[in-house]
Amino acid sequence: MIILIGNQKGGAGKSTLTLLLANYLSLVKKHKVTVIDLDYQQSIAQKYEKAKVLENEEPYEVIAAGLEDFPDMKEVFTQNKKQLFLLDLPGKLDDDGLIPVFQSAGLVICPFAYDELSFESTILFAVVLKKINPDVPLVFVPNRVKANVKYETQSDVDEQLKKFGVISPVIADRIDLQRISTFETPLSIFPVVRPVLECIYNNHIHQKNE
Repeated sequence: MIILIGNQKGGAGKSTLTLLLANYLSLVKKHKVTVIDLDYQQSIAQKYEKAKVLENEEPYEVIAAGLEDFPDMKEVFTQNKKQLFLLDLPGKLDDDGLIPVFQSAGLVICPFAYDELSFESTILFAVVLKKINPDVPLVFVPNRVKANVKYETQSDVDEQLKKFGVISPVIADRIDLQRISTFETPLSIFPVVRPVLECIYNNHIHQKNE
């Protein structure tokens, strides 16, 4: 199953959410996972290489790649029906290389924040995705949500996003989210992120991957 984690806006938390999901699926749910780092910053691949230097046992493989590599990689993906491939997308939409990636997705996860700039980027991402792959399930994840977010703002944004997909529980803003690595999620974060990860797994991954 190919799972995309993306948004047009940089800083939405794509890479962090990719790590959270990869750690959860491999360490908690015991699935075979491969992470493909397609983001231009390659931050996940850098964390992975750092973890290997420290001789930590990696629960999954991270591969640094570009959009141009995807068509060939897709052939391998489709031969491994039970394996979960998590793709951390680049933070832009103006690359035709995204078209086959979007077309191949079995699930798309889109982190966002409750502010105007993030909302506009998230809507644009959803519109483009649905034009290319109208039937793919799309899960919006409210990420790093601050306690002072206005209810009216949150309600208005949710109403618009529900036209394209579903909205998961919120991930509250926590400084220790920065401590996530490719081999562990700090236990202090689990109560914050578990409702989101369980929602995604139970509703969109578990049955499809059986």
